[in-house]
Amino acid sequence: MTELLAPAGNIEALEAAIGEGADAVYMGLKSFNARLRSSNFSWREFEGAVQSVHRLGKKIYVTVNTVCEEHETERLYRFLNYLDKVHPDGLIVQDLGVVRMCQEFFPDLELHASTQMNVESSAAANLLCKQGLKRVVVARELGLDEVKAIKANTNAELEMFVHGALCVSESGLCLFSSFLGGKSANRGVCTQACRRFYTAETGGTTEQGYYFSPCDLQLIDHIPELCEAGIDSFKIEGRMKSAEYVGAVTAAYRYVIDHWQNDRKGAVAEGKRILSTDFARSKTDYWYGFSSVSDGVDNAGQKILNPNQAGGTGIYLGNLSVVREPKAEEKLEYQNFIRKTATDTDDDKKNQEISMALLHGGDYDPDPGDSIRLHKKDDSGRSSHKVRLVKTDEKGNRWIDIPRGFTKGDAVYLLQTKSMSKRYKRILPQDLAQFRLQPGSERLPILDLTPLEKNELNWFPEGLYVQVSTVSDAFVVQGFHPVRVIIELNSETSYDLLNKDTPEKPLLPYSKKTVFISLDPFVPEGVLGDLESKINILIEKGFTNFVVNNLAHVNILKSKHDKNIHMIAGPYLYTFNKWAVSFLENLNIMALQTPAENSQDNLEECFEGKERSRVLVSVFSYPTLFRMRFKLPKDYDFTYFSDKESVGFKVNSTEDGSFVMSEYPFSLLDKMDVLKNRGWTHQLIDFSKTRVLKSDIKDMLSIIQKREFIPGASRFNWKDGFFNPEKMEAYKAISEQQKLNAAPKKNGRRK
Repeated sequence: MTELLAPAGNIEALEAAIGEGADAVYMGLKSFNARLRSSNFSWREFEGAVQSVHRLGKKIYVTVNTVCEEHETERLYRFLNYLDKVHPDGLIVQDLGVVRMCQEFFPDLELHASTQMNVESSAAANLLCKQGLKRVVVARELGLDEVKAIKANTNAELEMFVHGALCVSESGLCLFSSFLGGKSANRGVCTQACRRFYTAETGGTTEQGYYFSPCDLQLIDHIPELCEAGIDSFKIEGRMKSAEYVGAVTAAYRYVIDHWQNDRKGAVAEGKRILSTDFARSKTDYWYGFSSVSDGVDNAGQKILNPNQAGGTGIYLGNLSVVREPKAEEKLEYQNFIRKTATDTDDDKKNQEISMALLHGGDYDPDPGDSIRLHKKDDSGRSSHKVRLVKTDEKGNRWIDIPRGFTKGDAVYLLQTKSMSKRYKRILPQDLAQFRLQPGSERLPILDLTPLEKNELNWFPEGLYVQVSTVSDAFVVQGFHPVRVIIELNSETSYDLLNKDTPEKPLLPYSKKTVFISLDPFVPEGVLGDLESKINILIEKGFTNFVVNNLAHVNILKSKHDKNIHMIAGPYLYTFNKWAVSFLENLNIMALQTPAENSQDNLEECFEGKERSRVLVSVFSYPTLFRMRFKLPKDYDFTYFSDKESVGFKVNSTEDGSFVMSEYPFSLLDKMDVLKNRGWTHQLIDFSKTRVLKSDIKDMLSIIQKREFIPGASRFNWKDGFFNPEKMEAYKAISEQQKLNAAPKKNGRRK
């Protein structure tokens, strides 16, 4: 029978998931997981949970599904060593470096490919299966026929999301939050910038809406078909959701899984009745019900997007109209309640820090036990909270407790009411003192990257590379005199490259040996066969150099070893550490393009000396901030839009899906000489998804010659790196200590 896998963002959610019949739960610890804003589990709680869940005959999976920078690899090694001792049933991973490290040191740890690893085809699943991974969590942007085809063509177990919040972007390919401040989705600190309120320029006027805030996924109608297809695990999204939510959704899917064979229609109807208490966003089955891939590309946007739907979750309760400090008796009452239910996590201590607030603008007043969600008006933070105190003052005002940090104007939504709450059997042992394991001080063995043999990368010469998205642009960029030209394989270029290029009349003004074909990072099963056919034709025509951005590409091309094929790992095969590079080396990929999110410090720590001759560094691009598999709805008749801070973006809707980019470029053009002197001799000017004019070439050559910075251009994360919450906490502590030290003294003591 198909496994039902539920989220456990905290102890209460764990108890609700197990109590409602989940076969397995997944959870994160305090680092290396893609939900760092959820409560997560302490070392003792996790060890106790593994023991208790196993005694119940259930399974427990751990999320290690973020990318890891080079300076973090030793801490990662210690973390994996700890997990190897505790023995969870599987690790959900994204970083290829984690896979490589486990292959080398922890072969007994079962690995599952996270949806962040961008697996949407049998080709990618099969490659990972051969690398020792047991299961893949397929991308959410797939239809029923595609999921069936993957299952029929791989030996890997398939896990898929069936309920919960959706990312509007194709899985694992979103750079939006990272571009806006280093808070990367690939690092577990996504700010959900896609769900914000935007102003669009339409026909000389402006319109506003939540243009990219998607509905929530709900596949309960399709559970019988997916069971028949043999899917191994149904996954519920929601590690940041309340225990009430987890319990209700788990109960609904448990019922359908258990009863559909006896009463298909009735089981689904009862499951949907149970889900009626899910006060999240409106629901969609997304990519289900389309007759073909092209039908989905044309129409899925209408099913998933609603510009009038706020980014918030739940029933709108209003906004905070007044926020005050709790009175002494209120604070004591709250602390007493927390003390009775406390565990040993740091979050319980934080929960004692509350404010009291009045709500205005909604139709329901929350009661003690209700779960609410608060959204800051500037979209800088969100938090779920269970109301404990409701106090009515002499004027009849009804005050409720809220987490500290929220202020007047912030929005509040209802997630669950107390009437929906249940008490579940305790899972963790009463006494956690017996559990003492935690990461130790082991030293990570030094990893040396494979030395390059003489002439091994002759096909990858030093110099300037230029990437374009159209054949016509390939002609325009001749003005740069690039050593290599990279041409994106898309709907437009495919026709030209496959049909117009002949020995008698070459399509391009370059030798095929000087051309690289860049393959799209999203490879759904529905286009896999067509893609392989195109690659075969390109090879027959003499193209031998490819930029691979998906593990499916690697699986397709590695079988062409007799064709003298060369592969560069593209920016979407994330290589933020040497262990990820080593994983690719084992697949005979020795050259790579650095990820768009990477920083100079991390890049230089990964590659030293001659190793830098393997790396293609982007010095100019309009980064694709997020990618959607579908065309935008017909009434989205705009190209440019901006946020409330007037930061501008542009969207391009095509046969290959939709792409959102910054209005201003990323640029290191003024640093090209400095980079070359530091060993970064392969440099890329990337015009992907952008039309190129001859005037652009002239202007950029002048900028390069004069070493000028482009006004308005971004450095992305090149200088400052990823946002690091641990560093921010350390800086905050230092700042508070400095303020304390600087405070005037009274009677020899600080005030």
